[in-house]
Amino acid sequence: DLAAIFRGAIRQRQALIGGLIEGSARLAFAHAETQARYDLHDVATTATREGEGGGWRLDGVKTVVLNADAATTLIVSARSGGARRDAQGVTLFLVPADAPGVTIRAYPTQDGGRAADVTLAGVRLGAAAALGEVGAGLPLVERVVEQGVAAIAAEAVGLMDALLALTVDYLKTRKQFGVAIGAFQSLQHKAVDMLVALEQARSMALYAAMAAQGEDADERRWAISAAKVQINRSARFVGQTAVQLHGGVGMTMEYLGAHMFRRLTMIELTFGDAPWHLRRVARGGGLAAAE
Repeated sequence: DLAAIFRGAIRQRQALIGGLIEGSARLAFAHAETQARYDLHDVATTATREGEGGGWRLDGVKTVVLNADAATTLIVSARSGGARRDAQGVTLFLVPADAPGVTIRAYPTQDGGRAADVTLAGVRLGAAAALGEVGAGLPLVERVVEQGVAAIAAEAVGLMDALLALTVDYLKTRKQFGVAIGAFQSLQHKAVDMLVALEQARSMALYAAMAAQGEDADERRWAISAAKVQINRSARFVGQTAVQLHGGVGMTMEYLGAHMFRRLTMIELTFGDAPWHLRRVARGGGLAAAE
């Protein structure tokens, strides 16, 4: 119940929303850790109670935090109780990006974006820095990631659609042996295969958008993972095939298609790769039967 998770966080939201709207406040989600791979419940960063006022001390390292170097506030997950891989005991904290003990090592990503590794070394926060209910942050993390998967699934479909159109246009204009290379049947077959992969991804992106609004956490979890498997597979096939059909120009920085391919590659690894999501669906017994 997200309402229960956010009980008592009204003042935090009021303090942030105005700045987010006008652009003076910018958030970054610092959750991923090296040892966790894509397991959201695997949190080694610690949150320790400190002082009589109920303050906190955070210690740990977060990896691949998107746009952390542009953020004014980090939303950091930390373990306030339980063992490293327990579902319970994860708490979210609002951490000023310039707080003492916070180190942000930023770097470019291959799709032209920015990410960073964030080190938290004895970061001291007040009691009010805890976002939502202490120890019950994982359901919120899962819900946010599920909606994130649905969002990037839609983005991937848009990229694949544009990349297919770009490739077909290239096949119609690029000439070899005196004719457009699109006249060769083998290349036509490749373009059709790209279209099939795109439409499979489109269907699963729509499924993910609907599933992300579901109330049953288990059904939502398996549906989102199934959608991500197909999105990842289609993104890889469409991207790689487009590069092959374009030849050398398909990988040059000056060509728009190369940037689409790079972004599709990043989407494939964001919020879990295909093997991880496939195992997740298998462990859950597959998708729910249609009613």
